[in-house]
Amino acid sequence: MWLKKLNFTNLFNLLYKTGFTYSTPTNLNAFWNFGIYALVCLVVQVLTGLFLSMHYVANINIAFVSVEHIMRDVNYGWLLRYTHANGASMFFLVTYFHIFRGLYYNSYRYPRQSLWIVGVLLLFLMIIIAFTGYVLPWGQMSFWAATVITNLFSAIPFYGKIIVVWLWGGYSIDNATLSRFYSLHFFLPFILIFLIFLHLIFLHEVKSNNPLGIIFVGLDKVPFLPQYVIKDLFGTIIFFSLFLNFIFFNANFLSHSDNYIPANALVTPIHIVPEWYFLPFYAISRSIPDKLFGVIMLVFAILILIILPFLGQVKILSINFRPLKIITFFIFVFTTILLGWIGGKTMEFPYIFFGNFLTILYFVYLIFDEFIILKIENIFFDKWITDKLTISYL
Repeated sequence: MWLKKLNFTNLFNLLYKTGFTYSTPTNLNAFWNFGIYALVCLVVQVLTGLFLSMHYVANINIAFVSVEHIMRDVNYGWLLRYTHANGASMFFLVTYFHIFRGLYYNSYRYPRQSLWIVGVLLLFLMIIIAFTGYVLPWGQMSFWAATVITNLFSAIPFYGKIIVVWLWGGYSIDNATLSRFYSLHFFLPFILIFLIFLHLIFLHEVKSNNPLGIIFVGLDKVPFLPQYVIKDLFGTIIFFSLFLNFIFFNANFLSHSDNYIPANALVTPIHIVPEWYFLPFYAISRSIPDKLFGVIMLVFAILILIILPFLGQVKILSINFRPLKIITFFIFVFTTILLGWIGGKTMEFPYIFFGNFLTILYFVYLIFDEFIILKIENIFFDKWITDKLTISYL
């Protein structure tokens, strides 16, 4: 029955209500803009990727040359390639800001658990898409990164080696491997778009959180248009200024120079590293001596975010009312940044020691911090928190 009612007019009204008259809290700050930036990055990546796919050839003998052909011979091919390559970094940059904002303001708490869980699945899928795309230029770092990452599956008991052979499409990384990665890199963004659509549906269902974490009523909400549309447009212009700076002036700053060398299975790079947005998770996997346990912790470091809404209970939503939680949060942010730095270093002292220590700190924060800090705050800061919350309501 509802399909008959879903005509162009009703669809337009639905989009208008969700995109323009959608009510939002009046006190949202600039950190709420990063979701829009991520959506802009998605559009840029899809469009540039579509045009690049018209000239790319998924063959190990031609792939590297086809990328050079795009850069040198295709009209504005260099612009498409640099925009797509740096767009991936910008996509992850704004996504990480989006996640840390959610962690800081406890946006993953009730009633936004479903919204948060879909967001974590989006991050996991983004990592897979970015990895398959990183392999496509078929440079030295692309080839060896694919070799290292796919070999991680061999740690799975009994079926690990079979899975690796299935991923490779043979007994070594060859044409079948590159073709599969190319197909996945082209297909998975459609699933990503579906999950983003689902993410937006949940957002409009439970409404946006706000810096105070208080449920607003009456005049404390405003339509999304024009206030936040103008705010998002202004932020997007600033974001694009940073994005264009990388494209036109520092196009290779975030990439590895070894990837401009054609892939050679007989020459191993001195130090194999993934892109910067993988480095924290890469450091966690390297910090654990056992290969299987390292792979498990690598995946768990991302999926652990799914269980956060169900850990601990807080009286109020915003971290602004929790003095100790603010301190531990920024320790966690600093820990994640240091893990990324260590992930780009060689496996030697003192990086091994600090990698182990920071890995423990990463998981301790996400699993136990909520319980420990909450109890301390309830004992020593309960009156301070109540007074500050009362002032905020007034």
